[in-house]
Amino acid sequence: MGGSGLLPPPLLLLRGLWLLGSFSGLLAAAGGYRRQVTLQAIPGLNSSSTNLLHVRAVGQNDTLHYVWSSIGAPTVLLLYTQSESSALRVNWTKLLSASPAGAIWIEPPGSVVYSTAIVFTKVFEYNGANVSALSKGQEEPFYPTYDLAGFSWQSVNRTVNQTALTARFQGVDTSDPGGAFGNGTISFQVTAYEQGGRDGPLPCLLHTANSSKVEFIMDNVAPRGNSSRFMLEVVTVEERGGRKRLQSVRSIDDEYTPTIFEMAQLVSESHNNSIGPSFFQWKTTAYGSREASRENAIRCRYRPLQTANQTLPGPSIAHAYFGEGLGLSHRIAAINISFGGEDGEIYAEKGYLSWSALLGFGTPPKDAFSPLVMTIVAVAMGTPVVLLLAGGLVVLFARRKRHSQYQPIN
Repeated sequence: MGGSGLLPPPLLLLRGLWLLGSFSGLLAAAGGYRRQVTLQAIPGLNSSSTNLLHVRAVGQNDTLHYVWSSIGAPTVLLLYTQSESSALRVNWTKLLSASPAGAIWIEPPGSVVYSTAIVFTKVFEYNGANVSALSKGQEEPFYPTYDLAGFSWQSVNRTVNQTALTARFQGVDTSDPGGAFGNGTISFQVTAYEQGGRDGPLPCLLHTANSSKVEFIMDNVAPRGNSSRFMLEVVTVEERGGRKRLQSVRSIDDEYTPTIFEMAQLVSESHNNSIGPSFFQWKTTAYGSREASRENAIRCRYRPLQTANQTLPGPSIAHAYFGEGLGLSHRIAAINISFGGEDGEIYAEKGYLSWSALLGFGTPPKDAFSPLVMTIVAVAMGTPVVLLLAGGLVVLFARRKRHSQYQPIN
């Protein structure tokens, strides 16, 4: 055996499983498919800086358009076109008017085969000491709501990074109830991707070339109570022929996001395009520090998807693209994502909260076993086999030795 370089079967099993885990990890990281991505802040009237950000991702015979804006409530339009040359068009006069319907469109018009929108409407603050009241739907624990449509947002043009494909919308509440925004801000950090891979910082989201990321950040917003918790309202706009479905995907813990066993996602059941449905996906954790770590993790909870009698509150660019009367022509659903339970005091200590979500088209990314977990499983499975074979060899050798020492009596 020593001269041939062959490994015994148990070791071959261990190596094979380890290589399989490594290969699957490399496939997930490489992603394979690549898009040509540009990220641009669209100038407003008279070249003024108005918060409209366009991410254009060109693929093979199609283009993905992500149109982000904080004109009204922070919103992203997700538009899938079957054309490599489709382009965004904006009528700024109409967009900034009281009737913005039709102010945003894609040329050629017939190239759009699927469209949806995600709107971040409100941030709720409630007394975490009375969580039982929250679970019963009572309003007593809540402080006055932060309506994101009424915030004042800095120019996104100053934060665009063409190399990293990132930009940030940062705003403050101009009404500033209770002085909470004296030094505080709420931000939405946007990241585009050219190909599949995995983020380095926690929660290490696995992404594809058909997705983008948004990070919701609360920085130094003063809590209005000793046990304050926060909750973000997310509203989705879907074509009348489809609907959103809330899913919980659970997997074993691994090296990427320790102690987090659940991925939540909103998946569209519309199949009007060849690339598949749209999705909005997040891990059920937030972090209470700029340097995210397991120690400052904050648990996320979400309430059931609300679909009955929903309307799109306040202004947003969703009205500019889909038109007025969204409640009649489209399906609107809402979900609330809360940050912190027993671990909610982290925000009071650090004054910082970040939560990341992935959005895009096609099948939502799904974590496979990491190389580390595959190796641990291989060792766990292989060690008993090795011990069993070793024990068998010892017994066989002992028997042979006992028989060899036997001397027949003449």
